Amino acid sequence: MEENKVTLKSRFKRVCVFCGSSTGKRNCYRDAALELGQELVSRKLDLVYGGGSVGLMGLVSQEVHRGGGYVLGIIPKTLMNKEITGETVGEVKAVADMHQRKAEMARNSDCFIALPGGYGTLEELLEVITWAQLGIHDKPVNQLHVGLINVDGYYNSLLNFIDKAVDDGFISSSQRSIIVSAPNAKELVPKLEEYVPLHDGVVAKAKWEAEQVELNASLKTEIAR
Repeated sequence: MEENKVTLKSRFKRVCVFCGSSTGKRNCYRDAALELGQELVSRKLDLVYGGGSVGLMGLVSQEVHRGGGYVLGIIPKTLMNKEITGETVGEVKAVADMHQRKAEMARNSDCFIALPGGYGTLEELLEVITWAQLGIHDKPVNQLHVGLINVDGYYNSLLNFIDKAVDDGFISSSQRSIIVSAPNAKELVPKLEEYVPLHDGVVAKAKWEAEQVELNASLKTEIAR
């Protein structure tokens, strides 16, 4: 029993998880969400997520909270009645809109993992990948770490599309390595820990930091209204 209580040391502090507000039709998706929550707890990693208490996001947040981890949910005020049902866990932070939600999730995280999900999950994932490609994100590890939990091949089509884009010259081969994937959390998280990402550094860090200062000021103004 004592072996289950061993805490693994991590290079990260907070992990942002993108995932569906539905559990999907197959038990393997639910199992993957619970396993990810357990993996974060085992490494004493805080969770940042979209703030809902339903679907896969609810399962992950509840599992981390149950294991004693810190949970921060970030959600637009207009979606709170729709997405938050039942008892929420951890801290819930309301923001003005979807753009500020993504900015706050990113600002509070130094690693990003996507479970299966729909349009929203895909949009959040691709935006973070673009940030990593351009090198416009400043984190304690200096780069973005982006991981896919490819449950039973859920993201195979996306990965095949990206490989096609590399073959046809729209994505460089070095940028292909931005995405780290594995079939489950136990395999993915160690790969992210070891990964050293590369980016093209197109956008100056100073410009990115200035934009974040302006965005944070706008966020505070909107919430105060």
